[in-house]
Amino acid sequence: MSRLRARIIGTGSCLPEKRLTNHELAKMVDTSDEWIFSRTGIRERRIAAEGEYTSDLAVEAGRRAIAAAKIPADSLDLIIVATTTPDLIFPSTASIVQHKLGVSASRMPAFDVQAVCAGFIHALAIADQFIRAGTCWRVLVIGAETTSRILDWQDRGTCILFGDGAGAVVLEAEIDGERGILSTHLHADGSQLELLLTDGGISRGKSPQGGLGVIRMQGNEVFKQAVKAMESCVDETLLANNVSKEQIDWLVPHQANIRIIQSTAKRLGMPMERVAVTVDRHGNTSAASVPLALDEVVRSGQIQPGHRVMMVAFGGGFTWGSALVRW
Repeated sequence: MSRLRARIIGTGSCLPEKRLTNHELAKMVDTSDEWIFSRTGIRERRIAAEGEYTSDLAVEAGRRAIAAAKIPADSLDLIIVATTTPDLIFPSTASIVQHKLGVSASRMPAFDVQAVCAGFIHALAIADQFIRAGTCWRVLVIGAETTSRILDWQDRGTCILFGDGAGAVVLEAEIDGERGILSTHLHADGSQLELLLTDGGISRGKSPQGGLGVIRMQGNEVFKQAVKAMESCVDETLLANNVSKEQIDWLVPHQANIRIIQSTAKRLGMPMERVAVTVDRHGNTSAASVPLALDEVVRSGQIQPGHRVMMVAFGGGFTWGSALVRW
């Protein structure tokens, strides 16, 4: 019996033009470049312009991934967008992306996934299952955010961390191949939601500041939980695939904090030269974080055929997950 495996055949990304540096932030809130960089590894982040929406970033990242895959957009069978900052409450951002890409609306589904910073891993796992089941042949998976729209710019504990952007991959079914997604692992724990959440919403009502809520985070506790969860995911993934740490060629982690990235790399015994790091230039782009970092190392030619690539992320919820891919 033939076996289907989802292989990444194209990657793409999109960042807003506007850069917001630590020095500029220091004029807005009580902070400094040295304070931010020493604690997070961030130097700057990108901020979406007025009238520039999550779907706009997602579409451009998607187009670049489709171009890299060298396929027509109308050959896609499914579009999944991971986002916490959709254009609208409804319809889904994925539906808007489908329309903007000019893909026939009558022949394919499109939907959003919400798992915050781990959203892309969750969307990737869902797409993998569609392909393994034989339901879809080609799937566009996008992580896209305009997180700057849900920040309290007077809260130095959060506004220094986040940025906007989008990253995408095209998956294609491969029959009886050795390349592709080897496994995905997803987790959630809603018991500690108060450690990282938005302070308003549709059902709960408006934020004290108005609108649908801004990010509130207990940074030290979230840091501890993130390190623990991501290290656990690394161990789980190695065990599930019967591979050793030495057999992992690249680590593409969520870009939340350089110290979390370094801790995860240490767990793998991975030198930082083989870890994708964009947090210094992008900040935390939530669901866009992993695919943005992946696209950078793919386009630089550092990831080569046959390499084992581990992706791992942690987000509010709490949610976390990993994916192991043979390139």
